[in-house]
Amino acid sequence: MSEITAAGGVVLAVASVTDPGLKRQVNEDSLFAESPVFLVADGMGGYEAGDLASAAVVDAFRPMAGEGFAELAGIRGALIAASAGVAAVAGDTKRGAGSTVTGVVIVEHDGLPHWLVFNVGDSRVYRHFGSELEQLTVDHSLGQELVDKGELKRQDMQSFSERNVITRAIGAADSTADSWLMPVVNGERLLICSDGLHSELPDEGIRATLTMSGKPESAAATLVQRAKDAGGKDNISVIVIDVISGGSLLVGEFTTGAGAVAGDLSDPELEGTTIPVRGA
Repeated sequence: MSEITAAGGVVLAVASVTDPGLKRQVNEDSLFAESPVFLVADGMGGYEAGDLASAAVVDAFRPMAGEGFAELAGIRGALIAASAGVAAVAGDTKRGAGSTVTGVVIVEHDGLPHWLVFNVGDSRVYRHFGSELEQLTVDHSLGQELVDKGELKRQDMQSFSERNVITRAIGAADSTADSWLMPVVNGERLLICSDGLHSELPDEGIRATLTMSGKPESAAATLVQRAKDAGGKDNISVIVIDVISGGSLLVGEFTTGAGAVAGDLSDPELEGTTIPVRGA
């Protein structure tokens, strides 16, 4: 675990763990956890060089490390660079390569630090506050599409046989990143994880672990071990972030990401516009 002073004087405690799991010989996940950027990239299963693809995504965001508040243009540029990097990896393979990417970036909005939450694919960002857990991102997956259509219950997604079929990815035809904006709040805990965690551990198990674990390093290690105990069929990556101080004192009202899409980060018209803020 490391305690860091991030942009805007926000103090965070951060821990991250990545593990190949019990069935895979190669870990195709990559992590990045240096303020103002915290993300998980998951090389697409079934493709060659998935580990190189996820590493290319991380490398695209690496130049942002150590900066103050991130800018939308910089985040968008990193996503474009990630696509180029994955394309270069795919060019050296017979079957192609791809990666999901999900994370949070600290930005300034109305003079206050905010999280810009974004995702491409089915890795997730959760927010834990008190003993409550909510999923902030919305999966880009076949399972989520069926849930949205009312053809599959959310609680059945974990056992859905085609839950790993994703509909967006870096390196795929659709690499659109969805994004949400929310204030940084003292006392909240964020979890960024690859599907190797949430495909093995249901939300209630994640909630209980985040509630009972003390420091982020304990929470991260326990989450990974519980996923392995449940089968560990995929690579497992987690980043746990606690907001110690410097954020808002107001909890605000938060709803699942499905109702609070801020916009497509690849859309040039998003630059300089007012993004809907949750919890304001």
